[in-house]
Amino acid sequence: MKLRTPRILASAFLALVFSLPAHALSLDDAKQQGLVGERATGYLGIVTGSPNAELKRMVDEINRKRQALYQDKASKAGVAIDIMELRTGQRLQERAPAGEYIQDQNGQWQRK
Repeated sequence: MKLRTPRILASAFLALVFSLPAHALSLDDAKQQGLVGERATGYLGIVTGSPNAELKRMVDEINRKRQALYQDKASKAGVAIDIMELRTGQRLQERAPAGEYIQDQNGQWQRK
């Protein structure tokens, strides 16, 4: 009986590992599912009222990368970062496909 227990546990572990999703949620998937949207500030925002940890991490990571990019572009252009954020936010909202969420000036989410 002792020899069977490790085999059973190993089999159960492998079954669990192979049943997990093959890939993480992509930004496009999250936008299409209405989980995230583009804010006027140039950053992503979470639309859903109950985001999971994976979604929060993804949004935080993308926003950190965007902030670094905006800072670099603002420095090169000789403008303040908030100007770069707002200009980019406007462009991202304009380019968002129909059906995706954008945040208006009042902070309300709306489908485009």
